[in-house]
Amino acid sequence: MLAYYLKGLGLGAGLIVAIGSQNAHVLRMGLQRQHVGLTVLVCIVCETLLIAAGIAGIGTLIERSPLLLNAARWGGAVFLAWYGLRAWRSAFGAGSLRAASGEQLTQRQALLTVLAVTLLNPHVYLDTVVLLGAVGGQQGADGKWWFALGAMSAACTWFSLVGFGARLLSPWFARPSAWRLLDGAIGTIMLALAVTLALQAS
Repeated sequence: MLAYYLKGLGLGAGLIVAIGSQNAHVLRMGLQRQHVGLTVLVCIVCETLLIAAGIAGIGTLIERSPLLLNAARWGGAVFLAWYGLRAWRSAFGAGSLRAASGEQLTQRQALLTVLAVTLLNPHVYLDTVVLLGAVGGQQGADGKWWFALGAMSAACTWFSLVGFGARLLSPWFARPSAWRLLDGAIGTIMLALAVTLALQAS
């Protein structure tokens, strides 16, 4: 069973660690020390449920529905473009870049934002549900759930490290120029992902 667990851990880590909208948002919230526990918890719960859904066979259904995939891609492209432009506006704005402050979100706003960043990104479904579900489904009746547990462990570990470990970078981000670079990089990543999704949609 350890072999299945390690396989899930490795593949899950490879997919989750990749730079994307979710990781960028968790990092930013961690640096600003805003609703870090809530943000990390929502990411972990969502990833865990999506992995379980993929292993249970939902990934196969999504993969076979071009209409659903296309709608998800366009919706994700629009959201990521908005998020990217918002980050660029912050990067080029004046007087709004402070390491532990920035735009203060209410708990409700923080919850809705992390849910949007997580669930409106089609890559979450393509990678976590479809890909992990497909590979996990090949591990046999018992092995697939150990595989799923490994992937879930990767998600729990990674989001906790990014969210709660971000404060170690706070001294560097005490400079406005560092925030400008971070927001500029986040904006570029989001817009690049939006263009990619739009090109993939038919």
